[in-house]
Amino acid sequence: MHMQIQQPPLVIETVNGKRGNERYIALVWRRLKRSWTGMIGLVLVCLLLVMAIFAGFFAPVDPMQTDIGFAPPEAIRFFDKDGNFSLRPRTYPIAETEELDPVTFQPVVGPDYDNPRLLGFFVKGFDYKLLGIIPTNRHFFGTSDGQPVHFLGTDKFGRDVLSRAIYGSRISLMIALIVVSIVTVVGTTVGLVSGYFGGRFDAWTQRFVELVLAFPQLPLYLALSSLIPVTAPTNIFLGFVIIVMSALGWAQMSREVRGKTLALARIEYVRAALAVGASDRRIIFQHIFPNVMSHVIVAVTIAIPHIVLLESFLGFLGFAVKPPLISWGLMLQDTATYSVIGSYPWILTPVAFVLVTVFAFNALGDGLRDAVDPY
Repeated sequence: MHMQIQQPPLVIETVNGKRGNERYIALVWRRLKRSWTGMIGLVLVCLLLVMAIFAGFFAPVDPMQTDIGFAPPEAIRFFDKDGNFSLRPRTYPIAETEELDPVTFQPVVGPDYDNPRLLGFFVKGFDYKLLGIIPTNRHFFGTSDGQPVHFLGTDKFGRDVLSRAIYGSRISLMIALIVVSIVTVVGTTVGLVSGYFGGRFDAWTQRFVELVLAFPQLPLYLALSSLIPVTAPTNIFLGFVIIVMSALGWAQMSREVRGKTLALARIEYVRAALAVGASDRRIIFQHIFPNVMSHVIVAVTIAIPHIVLLESFLGFLGFAVKPPLISWGLMLQDTATYSVIGSYPWILTPVAFVLVTVFAFNALGDGLRDAVDPY
């Protein structure tokens, strides 16, 4: 007769302290490398963060510069107008012609084959400040003569869609990261304390958590949007959005951490710490919290795409951010009518950025879920 011995949960706080943490991180990294979806998500997340931090460097055109409204994307070509091949890529700018569209009676636009624009890497363009400090005009990709190029077309005001989407990643990801940070700190703390102490304190805390979870969020967003005047400063409006999202988002994290804490609070090493006179604070943050951390990390990677989707949805409704700020949701306001989507489908480009971001963080979360599993 064979007896199955149950393994205890992985305790990060070991006798060797720092060495135990390093071994655990190395184990997680080794398991994460075995997950190809997790590695794809990690690479995409890193690329998205780099793009957001260095948005001015990757944006080929000033996001506020105007040109021809609803101009189609300019294709990258290796042939000139005579059909001769060249290794130097080029584009032909979109220009208005003398012809009128028989339906809209607007000037017909098309490629100007008489004025090709050569493309290159690390070219000069509009002025910006790298990291908000260093003034420069170098860009990763663009035209050699610094003229605007619209790889994904322009919106109704003639602003470059690609550059605005790159700059919009700053606001969308910043909102998601700040909200998730606040949600994680508040939710984890409340869940740990509530699950550890239990009793009447836990009962009252969970009733409040249930109230927050049951609160209808969308009507609250719509109601609060009408309370803020249109002339309010953009920083105040943005801060208000972050506070509202954080106030309604911490409860789910708290409930998940509480469930983990209720199970860990009855394990032998916690009882041993109580027996030797360890304080509640030490038990919560040095014995229970390290074992909850793996679940929190996975929950964070899943919560970030949720906030990105929420910001895009609220931005589409006109609540999240206001001009002159740029976000993916705000850019999607131009897609409110079916006729615009049918005639100018390239304005749906922010949807692709949102989908890539959601996929990246979900893939990374799935990889981390398997990597941080101690069993």
